[in-house]
Amino acid sequence: MKDSTKSWIFFAENSIISAKELLGTPRLTGEVAFHCQQAIEKYFKAYLLEHDKPIPKIHDLLKLYGEIKKVKDWSLEEDKLIAIKNLYTESRYPEDELVKPDGALPTEEEAKSYLEFAEKIETVFKDFFVNS
Repeated sequence: MKDSTKSWIFFAENSIISAKELLGTPRLTGEVAFHCQQAIEKYFKAYLLEHDKPIPKIHDLLKLYGEIKKVKDWSLEEDKLIAIKNLYTESRYPEDELVKPDGALPTEEEAKSYLEFAEKIETVFKDFFVNS
């Protein structure tokens, strides 16, 4: 594994750890979602980097997954990617905070499902290195 890939993995793992720590605090569901989005994005970019593909300077999980599928289809639920992608915000100001399109924060159950999905991607990514 490339050293640069290891750096992306380190920060992806930290995002997962952060999401786990915050899960269970009802007012922080948006923060959980943010860390899940960040973990997924970093795992996707690490995978591309490891395969000598350019890393797009984007945060769109669906577009990043499209680039990954050119190498290998991970058979991920794209509806989950869309839901998490739609929560991403460039800004951390209150009016731009991590809310769903209807303006509400993710529910605790949604935050938990985002974390489970991020952990699934972590497993798929790490399995790639065990099996390659």
